[in-house]
Amino acid sequence: MNIYVLLKRTFDTEEKIVVSDGRIEDEGAEYIINPYDEYAVEEAIKQRDEHDGEVTVVTVGGEESEKQLRTALAMGADKAVLINTEDDIENGDQVTTAKILQAYFADQEPDLILAGNVAIDEASGQVGPRLAESLGINYVTTITALAIDEDTAHIDKDVEGDVEKIATGLPLLATCQQGLNEPRYPSLPGIMKAKKKPLDELEIDDLDLEEEDVEAKTETIDVFLPPEKEAGRILEGEVDDQVKELVSLLKDEAKVL
Repeated sequence: MNIYVLLKRTFDTEEKIVVSDGRIEDEGAEYIINPYDEYAVEEAIKQRDEHDGEVTVVTVGGEESEKQLRTALAMGADKAVLINTEDDIENGDQVTTAKILQAYFADQEPDLILAGNVAIDEASGQVGPRLAESLGINYVTTITALAIDEDTAHIDKDVEGDVEKIATGLPLLATCQQGLNEPRYPSLPGIMKAKKKPLDELEIDDLDLEEEDVEAKTETIDVFLPPEKEAGRILEGEVDDQVKELVSLLKDEAKVL
């Protein structure tokens, strides 16, 4: 079984983030595998171990993404591919990424493509479905269980606190949600083996793409941190008076009425 995982390098939201002039400052920021993509890596390894085959992790980005690819290799993936856009694309978006991946997969024969449900930096959830549509393959989002029987995938899909049971054929692209599995930590032997596993690097020219093919369809106007929460206010007095005061505050101060 040919299994691929779409991986993204994201900043660690558990660490301090500094935003300057609408951009996150790289210096001092910690970067990790997008946490939802870790579920995809873990599930890919589990499916490979059950059905045999190979797991390839793929990312679109710069040289610095090699660290996250090596981490996925240390978890147990077999191969990694870095599609380096550092010198070719200054401002891309989800359409850009999906177009690049479409060109890459044109020469592959995937049985299963797994990705995170969303990336924690932009949380659009677009790349996986866009790629599946462009490849003309089945896709299911927010999966919390996956069992493959020959050419049929049996899936539990999270639907706003409930579960939808789905059966669909391969090839398949699925985006992974929390609850699907518990991602493993890279072991010391895994880290050592990862150094010898193949990591191929491609550029836009290798995929026969032109600049207009990967032109962004959106523009980021501004990036900013949310305002710090102010201290709450406790209303006192009779209930009727509290209600009147609350309505007044919502209307005159919060301006939500």
